[in-house]
Amino acid sequence: MASISVFGIGKLGLPLAASLANKGYQVIGVDLNQNVIQAVNEGRSPHYEPGLAELIKSARGHLSATEDYHYALQNSDISFIVVPTPSEPDGSFSTRYVEISAEQIATSLKDRHNFHVVVLTSTVLPGATEGVVKPLLEKISGRKCGEDFGLCYNPEFIALGSVIRDFTHPDVVLIGESDSKSGELLAEIYRNVCENEPPIVRTTIYNAELAKISLNALITMKITFANTIAEICERMPGGDVDTVSRMLGFDSRIGRKYLSGGLAYGGPCFPRDNKAFASFARRVGCQARLSLATDEVNQEQVERIVRLIEQELDGVKDKNIAILGLTYKPNTDVVEESAPVKIASSLKQKGARVSVYDPAGMGNAKLALGERIKYAGSVEECLTDAQLCILATPWEEFKKLKPEDFTTRMKKPVLLDCWRLYNRSEFSKKLEYMAIGLGPRC
Repeated sequence: MASISVFGIGKLGLPLAASLANKGYQVIGVDLNQNVIQAVNEGRSPHYEPGLAELIKSARGHLSATEDYHYALQNSDISFIVVPTPSEPDGSFSTRYVEISAEQIATSLKDRHNFHVVVLTSTVLPGATEGVVKPLLEKISGRKCGEDFGLCYNPEFIALGSVIRDFTHPDVVLIGESDSKSGELLAEIYRNVCENEPPIVRTTIYNAELAKISLNALITMKITFANTIAEICERMPGGDVDTVSRMLGFDSRIGRKYLSGGLAYGGPCFPRDNKAFASFARRVGCQARLSLATDEVNQEQVERIVRLIEQELDGVKDKNIAILGLTYKPNTDVVEESAPVKIASSLKQKGARVSVYDPAGMGNAKLALGERIKYAGSVEECLTDAQLCILATPWEEFKKLKPEDFTTRMKKPVLLDCWRLYNRSEFSKKLEYMAIGLGPRC
Protein backbone atom coordinates (compact mmCIF):
# COMPACT_ATOMS: atom_id res chain seq x y z
CA MET A 1 0.00 0.00 0.00
CA ALA A 2 1.22 3.46 -0.87
CA SER A 3 2.14 5.79 1.97
CA ILE A 4 0.57 9.25 1.89
CA SER A 5 1.33 12.76 3.14
CA VAL A 6 -1.36 15.44 3.40
CA PHE A 7 -0.16 19.06 3.36
CA GLY A 8 -2.79 21.00 5.29
CA ILE A 9 -4.90 19.18 7.87
CA GLY A 10 -7.67 21.69 8.36
CA LYS A 11 -11.40 21.13 8.17
CA LEU A 12 -11.12 19.28 4.84
CA GLY A 13 -7.57 17.98 4.90
CA LEU A 14 -7.81 16.19 8.23
CA PRO A 15 -11.02 14.23 7.42
CA LEU A 16 -9.37 13.22 4.14
CA ALA A 17 -6.22 12.11 5.97
CA ALA A 18 -8.18 10.24 8.64
CA SER A 19 -10.35 8.50 6.04
CA LEU A 20 -7.27 7.30 4.15
CA ALA A 21 -5.61 6.13 7.38
CA ASN A 22 -8.78 4.33 8.42
CA LYS A 23 -8.54 2.28 5.23
CA GLY A 24 -5.05 1.09 6.16
CA TYR A 25 -2.80 3.68 4.50
CA GLN A 26 0.08 5.16 6.47
CA VAL A 27 -0.72 8.87 6.46
CA ILE A 28 1.37 11.80 7.68
CA GLY A 29 -0.39 15.14 8.05
CA VAL A 30 1.70 18.30 7.63
CA ASP A 31 0.64 21.56 9.26
CA LEU A 32 2.06 24.63 11.01
CA ASN A 33 -0.59 24.68 13.75
CA GLN A 34 0.98 23.04 16.80
CA ASN A 35 -2.40 22.57 18.48
CA VAL A 36 -3.67 20.61 15.48
CA ILE A 37 -0.50 18.51 15.32
CA GLN A 38 -0.65 17.70 19.03
CA ALA A 39 -4.34 16.79 18.92
CA VAL A 40 -3.88 14.42 15.99
CA ASN A 41 -0.87 12.72 17.57
CA GLU A 42 -2.87 12.28 20.79
CA GLY A 43 -5.78 10.77 18.87
CA ARG A 44 -8.08 13.77 19.29
CA SER A 45 -9.96 15.86 16.76
CA PRO A 46 -9.07 19.57 16.71
CA HIS A 47 -11.98 20.40 14.38
CA TYR A 48 -15.76 20.21 14.61
CA GLU A 49 -16.93 17.67 12.04
CA PRO A 50 -19.40 14.81 12.67
CA GLY A 51 -17.62 11.46 12.92
CA LEU A 52 -14.10 12.89 12.76
CA ALA A 53 -13.17 12.26 16.40
CA GLU A 54 -14.19 8.61 16.13
CA LEU A 55 -12.37 8.20 12.82
CA ILE A 56 -9.12 9.61 14.24
CA LYS A 57 -9.31 7.23 17.18
CA SER A 58 -9.86 4.22 14.93
CA ALA A 59 -6.95 5.31 12.72
CA ARG A 60 -4.40 5.34 15.56
CA GLY A 61 -1.18 3.76 14.38
CA HIS A 62 -1.84 4.80 10.78
CA LEU A 63 -2.20 8.56 11.21
CA SER A 64 0.35 11.05 12.53
CA ALA A 65 1.04 14.76 12.15
CA THR A 66 4.14 16.91 11.95
CA GLU A 67 5.42 20.29 10.79
CA ASP A 68 8.49 18.62 9.28
CA TYR A 69 7.54 18.57 5.59
CA HIS A 70 10.85 16.99 4.59
CA TYR A 71 10.19 14.01 6.87
CA ALA A 72 6.65 13.67 5.53
CA LEU A 73 7.76 13.78 1.90
CA GLN A 74 10.59 11.31 2.38
CA ASN A 75 8.20 8.86 4.00
CA SER A 76 5.38 8.99 1.46
CA ASP A 77 4.71 8.02 -2.14
CA ILE A 78 1.88 10.45 -2.76
CA SER A 79 1.36 13.97 -1.38
CA PHE A 80 -2.00 15.74 -1.25
CA ILE A 81 -2.07 19.54 -1.03
CA VAL A 82 -5.21 20.65 0.84
CA VAL A 83 -4.54 24.26 1.81
CA PRO A 84 -6.67 27.43 1.58
CA THR A 85 -6.90 29.37 -1.68
CA PRO A 86 -8.29 32.73 -0.49
CA SER A 87 -10.33 34.92 -2.80
CA GLU A 88 -8.70 37.91 -4.43
CA PRO A 89 -10.54 41.26 -4.86
CA ASP A 90 -11.43 40.35 -8.47
CA GLY A 91 -12.98 37.04 -7.40
CA SER A 92 -10.09 34.83 -8.49
CA PHE A 93 -8.23 32.50 -6.13
CA SER A 94 -4.85 33.18 -4.56
CA THR A 95 -2.37 30.31 -4.86
CA ARG A 96 0.11 31.65 -2.29
CA TYR A 97 -0.46 28.82 0.20
CA VAL A 98 -0.45 26.23 -2.58
CA GLU A 99 2.88 27.63 -3.73
CA ILE A 100 4.36 27.35 -0.24
CA SER A 101 3.38 23.67 -0.06
CA ALA A 102 4.65 23.07 -3.60
CA GLU A 103 7.98 24.68 -2.72
CA GLN A 104 8.32 22.44 0.33
CA ILE A 105 7.53 19.34 -1.69
CA ALA A 106 9.87 20.37 -4.50
CA THR A 107 12.74 20.97 -2.06
CA SER A 108 12.38 17.44 -0.74
CA LEU A 109 11.96 15.95 -4.23
CA LYS A 110 15.59 16.89 -4.91
CA ASP A 111 16.68 14.08 -2.61
CA ARG A 112 14.24 11.47 -3.94
CA HIS A 113 15.00 9.08 -6.75
CA ASN A 114 11.75 7.13 -6.87
CA PHE A 115 8.57 8.36 -8.57
CA HIS A 116 6.40 10.59 -6.37
CA VAL A 117 2.88 11.84 -7.16
CA VAL A 118 1.83 15.36 -6.13
CA VAL A 119 -1.96 15.81 -5.90
CA LEU A 120 -3.48 19.28 -5.70
CA THR A 121 -6.90 19.09 -4.04
CA SER A 122 -7.38 22.78 -3.17
CA THR A 123 -9.80 24.64 -5.44
CA VAL A 124 -7.96 26.71 -8.06
CA LEU A 125 -8.82 28.39 -11.35
CA PRO A 126 -8.08 26.62 -14.62
CA GLY A 127 -4.41 26.95 -15.49
CA ALA A 128 -3.09 27.18 -11.94
CA THR A 129 -1.90 23.58 -11.61
CA GLU A 130 0.08 23.50 -14.84
CA GLY A 131 0.82 27.22 -14.99
CA VAL A 132 1.93 27.77 -11.39
CA VAL A 133 2.44 24.50 -9.51
CA LYS A 134 4.12 22.45 -12.22
CA PRO A 135 6.84 25.04 -13.11
CA LEU A 136 7.52 25.58 -9.41
CA LEU A 137 7.97 21.86 -8.77
CA GLU A 138 10.23 21.41 -11.78
CA LYS A 139 12.37 24.49 -11.15
CA ILE A 140 13.10 23.81 -7.50
CA SER A 141 13.41 20.03 -7.69
CA GLY A 142 15.32 19.96 -10.95
CA ARG A 143 13.13 17.06 -12.04
CA LYS A 144 10.72 16.57 -14.93
CA CYS A 145 6.96 16.27 -14.48
CA GLY A 146 5.60 13.07 -15.98
CA GLU A 147 8.99 11.39 -15.85
CA ASP A 148 10.50 11.92 -12.40
CA PHE A 149 7.30 12.84 -10.58
CA GLY A 150 3.59 12.99 -11.36
CA LEU A 151 1.09 15.79 -10.91
CA CYS A 152 -2.69 15.50 -10.57
CA TYR A 153 -5.54 17.89 -9.86
CA ASN A 154 -8.07 16.04 -7.75
CA PRO A 155 -10.80 18.26 -6.26
CA GLU A 156 -13.14 16.83 -3.65
CA PHE A 157 -16.89 17.34 -3.99
CA ILE A 158 -17.52 17.37 -0.26
CA ALA A 159 -19.45 19.55 2.16
CA LEU A 160 -18.75 20.51 5.76
CA GLY A 161 -20.95 18.49 8.06
CA SER A 162 -20.73 15.40 5.84
CA VAL A 163 -17.07 15.43 4.76
CA ILE A 164 -16.30 11.84 5.75
CA ARG A 165 -19.32 10.32 4.07
CA ASP A 166 -18.85 12.48 0.97
CA PHE A 167 -15.23 11.35 0.69
CA THR A 168 -15.97 7.65 1.09
CA HIS A 169 -19.26 7.71 -0.89
CA PRO A 170 -18.70 10.27 -3.66
CA ASP A 171 -21.00 10.68 -6.67
CA VAL A 172 -17.88 10.87 -8.83
CA VAL A 173 -14.09 10.97 -8.50
CA LEU A 174 -12.43 13.53 -10.78
CA ILE A 175 -8.76 13.20 -11.66
CA GLY A 176 -6.89 15.62 -13.88
CA GLU A 177 -3.58 13.96 -14.65
CA SER A 178 -0.21 14.95 -16.08
CA ASP A 179 0.44 11.36 -17.09
CA SER A 180 -1.45 8.05 -17.05
CA LYS A 181 0.83 6.46 -14.44
CA SER A 182 0.02 9.17 -11.87
CA GLY A 183 -3.67 9.07 -12.68
CA GLU A 184 -3.80 5.30 -12.24
CA LEU A 185 -1.95 5.40 -8.90
CA LEU A 186 -4.46 7.95 -7.60
CA ALA A 187 -7.43 6.06 -9.05
CA GLU A 188 -6.29 2.91 -7.25
CA ILE A 189 -6.37 4.73 -3.92
CA TYR A 190 -9.97 5.75 -4.52
CA ARG A 191 -10.91 2.20 -5.48
CA ASN A 192 -9.65 1.12 -2.06
CA VAL A 193 -11.16 4.01 -0.08
CA CYS A 194 -14.57 4.56 -1.69
CA GLU A 195 -17.32 2.28 -0.46
CA ASN A 196 -19.77 2.83 -3.31
CA GLU A 197 -17.76 2.17 -6.48
CA PRO A 198 -18.20 5.66 -7.98
CA PRO A 199 -17.33 6.51 -11.57
CA ILE A 200 -13.73 7.71 -11.84
CA VAL A 201 -13.34 10.39 -14.50
CA ARG A 202 -9.77 10.88 -15.70
CA THR A 203 -9.09 13.86 -17.91
CA THR A 204 -6.70 16.73 -18.51
CA ILE A 205 -5.81 18.98 -15.62
CA TYR A 206 -7.40 22.03 -17.27
CA ASN A 207 -10.74 20.27 -17.74
CA ALA A 208 -10.72 19.01 -14.15
CA GLU A 209 -10.06 22.52 -12.83
CA LEU A 210 -12.92 23.97 -14.86
CA ALA A 211 -15.29 21.13 -13.91
CA LYS A 212 -14.79 21.81 -10.21
CA ILE A 213 -15.77 25.49 -10.20
CA SER A 214 -18.43 24.89 -12.87
CA LEU A 215 -20.18 22.37 -10.65
CA ASN A 216 -20.35 24.70 -7.67
CA ALA A 217 -21.46 27.61 -9.86
CA LEU A 218 -24.27 25.46 -11.24
CA ILE A 219 -25.39 24.41 -7.76
CA THR A 220 -25.61 28.05 -6.65
CA MET A 221 -27.85 28.76 -9.63
CA LYS A 222 -30.07 25.83 -8.64
CA ILE A 223 -30.33 27.06 -5.03
CA THR A 224 -31.13 30.59 -6.16
CA PHE A 225 -33.77 29.38 -8.59
CA ALA A 226 -35.40 27.39 -5.78
CA ASN A 227 -35.36 30.49 -3.57
CA THR A 228 -37.07 32.41 -6.36
CA ILE A 229 -39.75 29.71 -6.58
CA ALA A 230 -40.18 30.02 -2.80
CA GLU A 231 -40.75 33.77 -3.05
CA ILE A 232 -43.30 33.28 -5.83
CA CYS A 233 -45.10 30.62 -3.78
CA GLU A 234 -45.42 33.03 -0.85
CA ARG A 235 -47.49 35.31 -3.08
CA MET A 236 -49.77 32.57 -4.41
CA PRO A 237 -52.87 31.25 -2.62
CA GLY A 238 -51.89 27.79 -1.44
CA GLY A 239 -48.37 28.13 -2.86
CA ASP A 240 -46.00 25.44 -1.60
CA VAL A 241 -42.35 25.38 -2.70
CA ASP A 242 -41.89 21.81 -1.45
CA THR A 243 -44.66 20.55 -3.71
CA VAL A 244 -43.22 22.35 -6.72
CA SER A 245 -39.63 21.30 -5.96
CA ARG A 246 -40.65 17.70 -5.39
CA MET A 247 -42.26 17.58 -8.81
CA LEU A 248 -39.21 19.14 -10.46
CA GLY A 249 -36.95 16.66 -8.71
CA PHE A 250 -38.66 13.68 -10.33
CA ASP A 251 -37.25 14.80 -13.67
CA SER A 252 -33.91 13.03 -14.09
CA ARG A 253 -32.54 16.09 -15.88
CA ILE A 254 -32.94 18.14 -12.70
CA GLY A 255 -32.97 16.05 -9.51
CA ARG A 256 -34.21 17.02 -6.05
CA LYS A 257 -30.98 18.11 -4.35
CA TYR A 258 -30.49 21.82 -3.63
CA LEU A 259 -34.07 22.67 -4.61
CA SER A 260 -35.42 23.21 -1.10
CA GLY A 261 -36.08 26.93 -1.19
CA GLY A 262 -35.09 28.85 1.93
CA LEU A 263 -32.32 31.22 2.95
CA ALA A 264 -29.45 32.42 0.78
CA TYR A 265 -26.58 30.02 0.20
CA GLY A 266 -23.39 30.69 2.17
CA GLY A 267 -20.33 28.98 3.56
CA PRO A 268 -16.69 28.92 2.46
CA CYS A 269 -17.24 27.48 -1.03
CA PHE A 270 -20.41 28.36 -2.94
CA PRO A 271 -20.28 32.18 -2.79
CA ARG A 272 -16.62 32.44 -3.68
CA ASP A 273 -16.64 29.67 -6.30
CA ASN A 274 -19.50 31.34 -8.12
CA LYS A 275 -17.60 34.64 -8.16
CA ALA A 276 -14.44 32.83 -9.27
CA PHE A 277 -16.28 31.21 -12.17
CA ALA A 278 -17.39 34.64 -13.36
CA SER A 279 -13.87 35.99 -12.85
CA PHE A 280 -12.33 33.23 -14.95
CA ALA A 281 -14.94 33.72 -17.66
CA ARG A 282 -13.95 37.40 -17.89
CA ARG A 283 -10.30 36.42 -18.08
CA VAL A 284 -10.91 34.33 -21.21
CA GLY A 285 -13.22 36.91 -22.79
CA CYS A 286 -16.61 35.49 -21.82
CA GLN A 287 -19.46 36.93 -19.78
CA ALA A 288 -20.90 34.58 -17.16
CA ARG A 289 -24.20 36.45 -16.90
CA LEU A 290 -25.98 33.63 -15.10
CA SER A 291 -23.32 33.56 -12.36
CA LEU A 292 -23.46 37.33 -11.95
CA ALA A 293 -27.26 37.26 -11.70
CA THR A 294 -27.12 34.36 -9.24
CA ASP A 295 -24.80 36.31 -6.95
CA GLU A 296 -26.99 39.41 -7.17
CA VAL A 297 -30.19 37.51 -6.33
CA ASN A 298 -28.48 35.67 -3.49
CA GLN A 299 -27.26 38.94 -1.98
CA GLU A 300 -30.85 40.25 -2.01
CA GLN A 301 -32.20 37.30 -0.01
CA VAL A 302 -31.05 38.60 3.37
CA GLU A 303 -32.81 41.93 3.02
CA ARG A 304 -35.88 40.16 1.68
CA ILE A 305 -36.14 38.25 4.95
CA VAL A 306 -35.48 41.39 6.98
CA ARG A 307 -38.28 43.20 5.10
CA LEU A 308 -40.70 40.37 5.91
CA ILE A 309 -39.86 40.75 9.59
CA GLU A 310 -40.19 44.54 9.47
CA GLN A 311 -43.63 44.23 7.88
CA GLU A 312 -44.76 41.66 10.43
CA LEU A 313 -43.63 43.69 13.45
CA ASP A 314 -44.36 47.12 11.98
CA GLY A 315 -40.66 47.94 12.23
CA VAL A 316 -37.94 46.21 14.26
CA LYS A 317 -36.54 49.06 16.35
CA ASP A 318 -36.51 48.03 20.04
CA LYS A 319 -38.24 44.73 19.19
CA ASN A 320 -36.98 41.49 20.74
CA ILE A 321 -36.06 39.03 18.01
CA ALA A 322 -34.70 35.52 18.55
CA ILE A 323 -32.67 33.65 15.94
CA LEU A 324 -32.25 29.90 16.20
CA GLY A 325 -29.28 28.81 14.12
CA LEU A 326 -26.26 30.83 12.99
CA THR A 327 -24.14 28.44 10.93
CA TYR A 328 -24.65 28.47 7.18
CA LYS A 329 -25.90 24.86 7.41
CA PRO A 330 -26.39 22.28 10.18
CA ASN A 331 -23.65 19.94 11.45
CA THR A 332 -20.84 22.50 11.20
CA ASP A 333 -19.52 25.39 13.28
CA VAL A 334 -18.78 27.55 10.22
CA VAL A 335 -20.54 30.92 9.92
CA GLU A 336 -18.62 32.25 6.92
CA GLU A 337 -21.04 34.00 4.52
CA SER A 338 -23.87 32.71 6.70
CA ALA A 339 -27.33 34.12 5.93
CA PRO A 340 -28.47 33.89 9.59
CA VAL A 341 -25.43 35.92 10.72
CA LYS A 342 -26.12 38.53 8.04
CA ILE A 343 -29.78 38.70 9.11
CA ALA A 344 -28.77 39.15 12.75
CA SER A 345 -26.37 41.94 11.80
CA SER A 346 -28.95 43.74 9.65
CA LEU A 347 -31.62 43.55 12.34
CA LYS A 348 -29.23 44.87 14.95
CA GLN A 349 -28.25 47.77 12.70
CA LYS A 350 -31.93 48.63 12.39
CA GLY A 351 -32.29 48.84 16.16
CA ALA A 352 -33.66 45.41 17.07
CA ARG A 353 -32.67 43.61 20.26
CA VAL A 354 -31.34 40.32 18.92
CA SER A 355 -30.84 37.09 20.85
CA VAL A 356 -29.17 34.13 19.14
CA TYR A 357 -28.46 30.46 19.78
CA ASP A 358 -26.67 27.78 17.78
CA PRO A 359 -25.61 24.28 18.87
CA ALA A 360 -22.07 24.63 17.47
CA GLY A 361 -21.42 28.04 15.95
CA MET A 362 -21.62 30.43 18.89
CA GLY A 363 -17.88 30.98 19.19
CA ASN A 364 -17.43 31.79 15.53
CA ALA A 365 -20.59 33.91 15.53
CA LYS A 366 -19.21 36.07 18.33
CA LEU A 367 -16.14 36.76 16.22
CA ALA A 368 -18.37 37.79 13.33
CA LEU A 369 -21.03 39.76 15.21
CA GLY A 370 -19.14 41.14 18.18
CA GLU A 371 -20.78 42.17 21.44
CA ARG A 372 -23.85 43.80 19.93
CA ILE A 373 -25.84 40.58 20.21
CA LYS A 374 -27.16 38.56 23.14
CA TYR A 375 -25.68 35.06 23.01
CA ALA A 376 -28.05 32.62 24.69
CA GLY A 377 -26.92 29.38 26.26
CA SER A 378 -29.98 27.42 25.19
CA VAL A 379 -33.07 27.51 23.01
CA GLU A 380 -35.14 28.39 26.06
CA GLU A 381 -33.00 31.38 26.97
CA CYS A 382 -32.95 32.58 23.36
CA LEU A 383 -36.77 32.53 23.10
CA THR A 384 -37.48 34.25 26.41
CA ASP A 385 -39.46 37.49 25.88
CA ALA A 386 -38.95 37.38 22.11
CA GLN A 387 -41.63 38.97 19.94
CA LEU A 388 -40.59 37.01 16.88
CA CYS A 389 -38.37 33.96 16.34
CA ILE A 390 -36.51 33.13 13.14
CA LEU A 391 -35.80 29.43 12.67
CA ALA A 392 -32.74 30.04 10.50
CA THR A 393 -30.67 26.81 10.43
CA PRO A 394 -32.39 23.39 10.35
CA TRP A 395 -30.44 21.72 13.15
CA GLU A 396 -31.78 18.37 14.36
CA GLU A 397 -32.15 19.85 17.85
CA PHE A 398 -34.63 22.42 16.55
CA LYS A 399 -36.76 19.86 14.70
CA LYS A 400 -37.91 18.46 18.05
CA LEU A 401 -39.41 21.73 19.30
CA LYS A 402 -43.15 21.91 19.96
CA PRO A 403 -45.52 24.89 19.77
CA GLU A 404 -45.42 25.13 23.56
CA ASP A 405 -41.66 25.71 23.50
CA PHE A 406 -42.43 29.00 21.75
CA THR A 407 -45.70 30.06 23.37
CA THR A 408 -44.57 29.60 26.97
CA ARG A 409 -41.43 31.73 26.60
CA MET A 410 -42.08 34.31 23.92
CA LYS A 411 -43.74 37.64 24.63
CA LYS A 412 -45.56 37.49 21.30
CA PRO A 413 -45.32 34.05 19.73
CA VAL A 414 -44.58 34.74 16.06
CA LEU A 415 -42.42 32.18 14.25
CA LEU A 416 -40.72 32.56 10.87
CA ASP A 417 -39.78 29.06 9.78
CA CYS A 418 -37.18 29.47 7.02
CA TRP A 419 -37.01 25.75 6.22
CA ARG A 420 -40.59 24.58 6.95
CA LEU A 421 -39.40 22.29 9.74
CA TYR A 422 -42.73 22.31 11.51
CA ASN A 423 -46.26 21.21 10.70
CA ARG A 424 -48.10 24.33 9.62
CA SER A 425 -51.52 23.15 10.77
CA GLU A 426 -50.28 22.14 14.23
CA PHE A 427 -48.27 25.29 14.88
CA SER A 428 -50.80 27.73 13.43
CA LYS A 429 -53.36 26.69 16.04
CA LYS A 430 -51.19 27.97 18.88
CA LEU A 431 -49.06 30.78 17.48
CA GLU A 432 -48.64 32.96 14.44
CA TYR A 433 -46.72 30.79 12.02
CA MET A 434 -44.98 32.11 8.90
CA ALA A 435 -42.83 30.05 6.55
CA ILE A 436 -40.56 30.79 3.64
CA GLY A 437 -42.03 29.26 0.49
CA LEU A 438 -45.64 28.92 1.70
CA GLY A 439 -48.38 31.17 0.42
CA PRO A 440 -51.64 32.11 2.15
CA ARG A 441 -54.06 29.26 2.62
CA CYS A 442 -56.81 28.94 0.06
